[in-house]
Amino acid sequence: MTITLKRQLSEEEKQRILDQHGRRCWATGMEIATGQPIHFDHIRAFSRDGESELDNIAPMTAECNRMKGTLPLEDFRVKLRLQEFFRGGDRLTLGDLLRYLVEQGDIEDFGSDVNYVENDGRVSLKWVGDERHYEAYTCPATGWKYFYATLPVTVLDSDDERDREIGLQPRYLIFKKVFEMYRHFQRHPVLQPSIGRLVGNKVRLFDGQHKIAGLLLTGRRDFECKIYLNSDIRLLNQTNIQAHDKFAQTRFYSSIMVLKLGSQFGVDFQAYKNEDNGDPKSESGFMQWLERREAGVAKGDLRKRFRSYLYNAVIEADDNQMKRFISASNRSSDEKPITIDQLSKSLFSNFLYRNPVEDNMATEDYKRDAEVANMVAIMNMFYDLALHAWNPKAGKNDETQRRLTRLFRSKASMAWSEILKDAVCAKLDLLDREDRQRPLYRDLTDEQLERVKQVISRLVNWKWWGAPPGDEIDRILADNKSVVKEWLKKQGLRPGYLMGASE
Repeated sequence: MTITLKRQLSEEEKQRILDQHGRRCWATGMEIATGQPIHFDHIRAFSRDGESELDNIAPMTAECNRMKGTLPLEDFRVKLRLQEFFRGGDRLTLGDLLRYLVEQGDIEDFGSDVNYVENDGRVSLKWVGDERHYEAYTCPATGWKYFYATLPVTVLDSDDERDREIGLQPRYLIFKKVFEMYRHFQRHPVLQPSIGRLVGNKVRLFDGQHKIAGLLLTGRRDFECKIYLNSDIRLLNQTNIQAHDKFAQTRFYSSIMVLKLGSQFGVDFQAYKNEDNGDPKSESGFMQWLERREAGVAKGDLRKRFRSYLYNAVIEADDNQMKRFISASNRSSDEKPITIDQLSKSLFSNFLYRNPVEDNMATEDYKRDAEVANMVAIMNMFYDLALHAWNPKAGKNDETQRRLTRLFRSKASMAWSEILKDAVCAKLDLLDREDRQRPLYRDLTDEQLERVKQVISRLVNWKWWGAPPGDEIDRILADNKSVVKEWLKKQGLRPGYLMGASE
């Protein structure tokens, strides 16, 4: 019997559906309580070849029916599963999704060992239960060998960082993009292979992770790949970053560039410091060393990497309590109200000295580690005095949440950071121009840090943050930084106030 939901199902038809599926919501798998209304919808939509038979109709709760909107029931269930996966963090890669799918029982395994032999223009790839042969090609620019293959998920993994080894995976997964890919690949072909490399006996993918994530959710378990055999990791990493930044349709989030470039830069920095040639080591010397090693990379790009390294050192510090509120995307969220771009234009631009110093790293004059520790200490002060109370579920009528939302708005933080710097420099008696340029590039005593905390306490407890909803401050904080700063100062948020004077 062919039916559509453009008419009401009969009671007999509803019962047949419930006999098949039970009294469970098909989208969530949860039991539908007795007395709770049951809705019925197509599992697979007409537009995606869904049949108009009772077998293609399932029960769902009224709430799920409302939430799914115009999505087919099948797509809505996948969306719910993706939301569950992404609640695990905002720095998730294909590797995390593969682990999640194993835990959920969707796939048996991934990343299994492979053995390969390259001989006479052919590549033989062997793993448990299978052996395949492919033609080998040579890149005319680099001389690297590679091959094309359709490989099962059981032998694929994400090229993530592990065991202090740089991974080539340049992005984190983005919820919206994965879901769009899933919907797209239900009806469209894959035009380009995912790209990876052989590392020891592992096949690791670094390009096309959103594509594979979307395909996995459609039920695909074999994937078209281009695999490099003998690539140089440094050149491949640079090529990969440029391909995903300068030449990609979807550009890097600036925050992801910070995390990615900062990690790579740190490995190079350590290699430079360990070089035993008798020359004194400094950050300026390292930049010159890197210019020679990275011939063809613009000085501006190297300087950007240096700043990324500094930001990464602060953000990823083990004792940074503020870290869990920092978004890995360019957008803030209810749970993560602060972005790295925001930090780079506020606290970091005012308190970190972001140029390479000439101080010998082997002497007491070199204070970069102290500066990073001081920056983390200041961020922890903001956590102790304010962010620990962040509660996005509290709503706009909650005064504490209203104060915090205003305090950590992007333009607000850029404006008050400049005022805060003047107050902190005065509290620390930093009058010299060079000292003011590098306020945290020094050893600070507990007593000095306590003075800084008093200044920050005055900032976070400023009365205007708690103004009623709809107050003038909300309109002002949406303006540009200079307008916001001028308004804050007019209302009394000046260095003198932060140091203890009345408004």
